[in-house]
Amino acid sequence: MLPARFLFLFGVLVGPSGADAQDDFADLCHASSSYDLTITPASLLFDRSEAAPRRIEMRGGKATLDGTALHLNAEDSDRLVLFERELRALLPKARAVALSGVDLAIKAMHAEAATLGASTQTLAALDAKLAVRGGDLKRRIATSASTHDWEGDVIERYASDIASDIAPLLAADLGQQAVAAALGGDVDGAAALGDRAVDLDLSLRPRLQRRMQALRPQIEALCPSMRRLYDAQRGVRGANGRALDLLEVLSAPEK
Repeated sequence: MLPARFLFLFGVLVGPSGADAQDDFADLCHASSSYDLTITPASLLFDRSEAAPRRIEMRGGKATLDGTALHLNAEDSDRLVLFERELRALLPKARAVALSGVDLAIKAMHAEAATLGASTQTLAALDAKLAVRGGDLKRRIATSASTHDWEGDVIERYASDIASDIAPLLAADLGQQAVAAALGGDVDGAAALGDRAVDLDLSLRPRLQRRMQALRPQIEALCPSMRRLYDAQRGVRGANGRALDLLEVLSAPEK
């Protein structure tokens, strides 16, 4: 579902894969979907490659399933109008949380670098690189209206690009600290700093993930909206009599 992917774009920067991010969202809001979603000014388009219906288009209380118009009574039409209104209202809220998450991730990386004893020069260089990468990601979040924008390894590439920017900076700084310690006669300290430089990626990611937990309340605040979406779609059924199930809320009782 679009909100889930938006909300956890930044999460991948500090550890989880895209699939893990979706699982985390399901754990918080118990919400998931088998569909991709594209939002246009006029309609909502849900599509998937697995089971039919593979394409559902929703527009002003009307819907088509794989190109065939769905016959709806007035009550079901009202449900679809409510569903569309709720989803469109949720999108900017989800974007705002995702953008906040990017800012939090950048601050977390700076804080961890400072904890490692990085020099003023290294911190300045780190901040400059993070500003560029973060700005690029925030622009993409702000303009994206489809989960297809985030298919494949897009998120992983963002994470890899950031890692390629910051890891050499921090490793070089730790190396300089190790040299200084060795020249000062602190052999054990120099060895410890060298080990930290080698294990930087493994040790840094868990600490960054812990810092990102500060975003959980903002994400959880969106859960009632997901429940309202689920409730709005309930009862609307396709030509075969089966519920559309655009959104699943795992904790909800079966109808």
